[in-house]
Amino acid sequence: MLAGKKGLIVGIANDKSIAYGCARIFNREGAELAITYLNDKAEKHVRPLAEGLNAAIITPLDVQNEDQMDRLFAAISDQWGKLDFVLHSIAFAPGDDLHGRVIDCSRDGFLTAMDISCHSFQRLAKRAEPLMIDGGALLTVTYMGSERVIDHYGVMGPVKAALESATRYMAAELGPKNIQVHAISPGPLLTRAASGIAEFDHLMTNAQSRAPGRRLVTIDEIGELAAFLASDRSRGITGDVIHIDGGYNIMG
Repeated sequence: MLAGKKGLIVGIANDKSIAYGCARIFNREGAELAITYLNDKAEKHVRPLAEGLNAAIITPLDVQNEDQMDRLFAAISDQWGKLDFVLHSIAFAPGDDLHGRVIDCSRDGFLTAMDISCHSFQRLAKRAEPLMIDGGALLTVTYMGSERVIDHYGVMGPVKAALESATRYMAAELGPKNIQVHAISPGPLLTRAASGIAEFDHLMTNAQSRAPGRRLVTIDEIGELAAFLASDRSRGITGDVIHIDGGYNIMG
């Protein structure tokens, strides 16, 4: 599906990451990849995975570092001269703010969560836009805590709601350039990011027991969806939040 396409993957932390499951399927479907890692500590976990996928570009990216982001896109421009898709799969809130009540969240904590988890997607999109000369796809990862109250999800619920709203506006703005924007909403999975949420094991058990198929989805299944959305086969879809959770979201 993705032969000849060039894609940027932001958000791999280890081999359990949603971003890694997606990258693995992107690679299988013929895409050439640029893969980022957060910092020196993360590099030892991410670089072997990226090399295993024959990534053409492997580079650090802290999305709060504008210079790093500029260097990343300069490298993509120099090496490829184009970009076909971006996967944004990162989220963060300071622990004290994540574990407390939404109304107790500090201003700095809220701004940090919004900056890393939401506005970074817009900054990536802005830099990707001029490189998407043949159109393209921008993908982000959300969670249904944006739509309903999920115990212990806290401030990330409003932040993910903002991310989903941004997805719709970006889709409307970029549609004339044949750039689609998608928000993928998986069910609960034990990733590094999710491990910071209190009682997450209970959330996974509940999702598995209530989903129609009585199971959780896998990162490879999420990757199959992401590959379809990054391909030319999905050109009629944009601006949607697409659930992939075994039907858990439909249950009352």
